Amino acid sequence: MTNKHPLIYVSIATALATLPATILAQATRSPTADLNTAEMPRVTQAVDNSAVSIVGNSRLKFIGSMKPTGSLPDSMRMNHMQLILQRSALRASALDSLITAQHDPSSSKFQQWVTPAEFGATFGVADADIAAAKSWLTSQGFTVNGVYPNKMQIDFSGTAGQVRQAFHTQENRYTVNKVSHIANASDISVPSALRSVVVGVAGLNDFRPQPMHVPPQLAQFDASKHNFKARQTSASSAASAVKPAVVFNGGALRGFVPNDMNVIYNTTSLYSSGLTGTGITIAVVEDQDMDVSDWPNFVSQFSLSSYGGTFKQFQPQLTPSTGNCTDPGGASPGGESIETVLDAEWSTAMAPSAHIWVATCDDSDSTNFFGGVFTAADNLINGSSRPNVISASYGFGEGFTDTASKTAIDLMWAQADAEGISVFVSTGDSGSNPSFNGSIINGYGIDANSFATSPNDTGVGGTDTADILDGTTSTYFRTTPNSLYGTALSYVPELTWNTSCGNTLAAKSMGFGTALQFCKKQLKSDPFGFTIGSEGGSGGPSSVDPKPAWQRQVLGAAKDQSRDLPDISLFGGSYGGVSWVILCTGAYPCTPNFTSPVELVAGTSLSSPMFAGVQALIDQGLSNAGLSANQGNAAPTLYALATKEFRSSLAACNADNGPKGSSACVFHNIRSGGNSAGCVQVAEFDEVTPDCFFYATVPNFEEAVGPTLVGLTSTSTSTYNNTTSAFAAQPGWNFANGLGTVNANNLLAAWKKFVHLP
Repeated sequence: MTNKHPLIYVSIATALATLPATILAQATRSPTADLNTAEMPRVTQAVDNSAVSIVGNSRLKFIGSMKPTGSLPDSMRMNHMQLILQRSALRASALDSLITAQHDPSSSKFQQWVTPAEFGATFGVADADIAAAKSWLTSQGFTVNGVYPNKMQIDFSGTAGQVRQAFHTQENRYTVNKVSHIANASDISVPSALRSVVVGVAGLNDFRPQPMHVPPQLAQFDASKHNFKARQTSASSAASAVKPAVVFNGGALRGFVPNDMNVIYNTTSLYSSGLTGTGITIAVVEDQDMDVSDWPNFVSQFSLSSYGGTFKQFQPQLTPSTGNCTDPGGASPGGESIETVLDAEWSTAMAPSAHIWVATCDDSDSTNFFGGVFTAADNLINGSSRPNVISASYGFGEGFTDTASKTAIDLMWAQADAEGISVFVSTGDSGSNPSFNGSIINGYGIDANSFATSPNDTGVGGTDTADILDGTTSTYFRTTPNSLYGTALSYVPELTWNTSCGNTLAAKSMGFGTALQFCKKQLKSDPFGFTIGSEGGSGGPSSVDPKPAWQRQVLGAAKDQSRDLPDISLFGGSYGGVSWVILCTGAYPCTPNFTSPVELVAGTSLSSPMFAGVQALIDQGLSNAGLSANQGNAAPTLYALATKEFRSSLAACNADNGPKGSSACVFHNIRSGGNSAGCVQVAEFDEVTPDCFFYATVPNFEEAVGPTLVGLTSTSTSTYNNTTSAFAAQPGWNFANGLGTVNANNLLAAWKKFVHLP
């Protein structure tokens, strides 16, 4: 779906004053009231099981080259699959036009958001066509659990045998990265009479998205030195697959607290103006619970209790319920998800007065590709009570996503946008391919997070503070924490978060002219390649979604036809594993002055909920000034603001300047580093790793898998430089950090000016 968002600088007041009374009256009516999307049913023939059509790309691409380890028994239950429906061209065009108008300050439909029922009635599939699809599913022995309010998804359950008979494909088991998975062996087929209204079936494979965070590090605070020291445990040791090549400050760690991020991104100025997220609801979508005592521990530890934020953990349901969201469990110190804790606590860290909804659904009762995370988000968006903001910190590359699942993701975020919900999604933690979090890119080339490439969400990448590599820590951080445990003094210059030898600023700080020289030198001291990794903020082009109009206009936009990531960034992690953020967990609760160990964590799973918190502050500020508390997708406005700022103040807004000369900037444009990271091609695996410039061969990689080519991600396999590295930071927008990071106070001021508020 293409989303157009032209730059329009017309006063709302002036525009409304010139509109006829009949148009003004529409502001109080449904924004779909004047849309004519009535159509005849598209299923016009009898559904005949002997006349079928193949649904192309309905099998995961990589499954075609794999051998199954066995077939699923016909009796195996496959619960809560979804038949994903295809809206007509008329209704697709009408939805495009409405979303464009909803983001256009001069339109009478500006911020006139729809309900799930209005969305389904106007942009969904016709009732007669849905009835035909339901009837056919029932005739094949499936149980139809319900139709989503958006009239684009039919929830149904059955067995592997029924799937084989109805959709003409065999469900098999495959071993991928030593883990057994379920997937359909071939493209599915559906009756030809239904083909025009069916995209495919989501839920024929069980490849789940991965949380986008670095394994937590247990650490103990040293009050005499005002830093943390890692405490090695068997769990943390096993989780750390890649060892840092360089150790700073004798291995001392820095644990950022909310006050640090507040100062760096200037939410403190908004707090002083009374903007703390009051009245705004942020939902974080998860597939496992957290210990509910963690959140009050966190707000108490960092003196956030007085702001009045609230917390609830629940399982969002449809009305009537399809039973697709059950409690995943884990609400205990030993069973909780670190990802869930991170999302809940650090959205609060930025918007301490906001209502935090932790929406969790179990993976085990759903075979949809995105399991509980997808179900939680989808049920919220189609529910009767909806949040203002959603943060999703999960993902996998588009190469690991079938067409039906990708379509379901995109229609979900488009519906959220039309309803006014702002969605933020982590772009990933493994450079130019987000599917290798905690591993090394191998066997696959450049890719983008399929959960984030919709044009109706905002993809959030990761940065690193540059002070460690620049040797400027004393300029930007105090040596003794303040009463809120914070040490940041101001905005700090940033670079792309990249822990690999592809980090150009790290190479420069170590005395090398290029990252390639640094990598080759590093390999001499590490002949088995244990320090080779891909960890860092992800970004890259979509191979599915086209570039929206609003992404084309900004300086530096890639000259491609793809939806590109990231859109924006915030702190994600650090080279050398120095800087993290602090969590208060059930197993390791926070205590005054950190007298007991705490867990430190990093990743773009941090960046996304933090930006969700920033958006909550923006929402409150705009609401206080008379606009809706809902803003829909933030990306079109962010790009409009960046387009204007980059034309006039690009040099001043260079993140390398730090706070000097950039106090008026909305964006800190990241110019240092990039997300080109380690990639390997293992001879034993008999597979090719594309988009990798190989600079050496390791005889026995990690002393385990034999001869292995090692390299850096690149758009060229024969040349590696700043132009071909995948990808370098550069002036304007870039694949490493998008538009850059933000000054939250300036962002609100510019946003208000853009929509012509005082």
